[in-house]
Amino acid sequence: MTSGSGPRRVLICEDSLAYATALSRFLEGDEEIDVVGIAPTGEQAIADVERLEPDLLTLDMQLPGMNGLEVVKRLMGSNPLPIVILSSKVAKGSEQAAEALAAGALEVLAKDMLRLDRPDDLWAQAMRSRLRRLSSMRVARRRKPAPSRAAAGIGSRSAQAIGIGASTGGPPVLETIIGGLPADLSAPVLVVQHMAPGFIEGFARWLDQKLSIEVRIAAQGDRATPGIWFAPDGAHLLLTGSMRFALDREPEGPHRPSVDALLGSLARGVGNEAVGVVLTGMGRDGAAGAAEIRRAGGIVIAQDEASSVVYGMSRAVAEDGADLVASPTEIADALAALNPARGIA
Repeated sequence: MTSGSGPRRVLICEDSLAYATALSRFLEGDEEIDVVGIAPTGEQAIADVERLEPDLLTLDMQLPGMNGLEVVKRLMGSNPLPIVILSSKVAKGSEQAAEALAAGALEVLAKDMLRLDRPDDLWAQAMRSRLRRLSSMRVARRRKPAPSRAAAGIGSRSAQAIGIGASTGGPPVLETIIGGLPADLSAPVLVVQHMAPGFIEGFARWLDQKLSIEVRIAAQGDRATPGIWFAPDGAHLLLTGSMRFALDREPEGPHRPSVDALLGSLARGVGNEAVGVVLTGMGRDGAAGAAEIRRAGGIVIAQDEASSVVYGMSRAVAEDGADLVASPTEIADALAALNPARGIA
């Protein structure tokens, strides 16, 4: 793909010419974005990526012929680039969009979030700025995870609760880590994945169907039993001292749900038996919560730079002093080793 200074080159894949034209005008409201083409089919998009070398592809999931999911899989296997999914069917398409994220797409957005009819408001400017940043992300061909080396450095300790936080590039990493955990993992795993509203439930359902371990969305007052628990849309996921979930929907900081809020609650709830894991993503969400876990005597793990799409969140934690900096497969092995047998008091 192209690099260096100058406008970011965007290719649009959309079968509705009217929508594609409106999206093109919306994007080019930013002088640092240049729409280099409109592809009406997935097959044409694959050819145009080769020919035009865009920095970013916006991709409709519902296309004639090859669908958006197949386009993502083809491109990430042969000609990878940053891909943003635009979906008009949140309820029906969320699981397919989740699979596209796991296949390597960087983000999924509902089409109505773009507000193409208001291209000059602050929300539109912020959205274009986000797309510019995504266009500069480093992506690579999707490969099977490499065999893990033994993850040393955290000792033979037990964990009562594990918190994981991720943002951009997180879904395929979460698939690898959760897929590497034993089905009878003894501790509950609480997960915050920054994702556009309307898609996290589909992602959780897709993981639950694909993997042997149970994956659910956390609800207020639920007992934190073993399994994988995702924070729902628009709420901080907190663990209480009685091992139950509390959902906080009051605005706090730039993210809701927040990785900091989750990890901080683990530090207060289970102290030195808390484990915090911070993965790929922009910014520093998770660094303050990880510091709380360290002060409580718990374990902190950060994803390494080589496997991160965006070395931001995990870098902040690594530089602040993580107990282990590792690849996704090594993280899965380390978590499994901390919990050899089921049974939470």
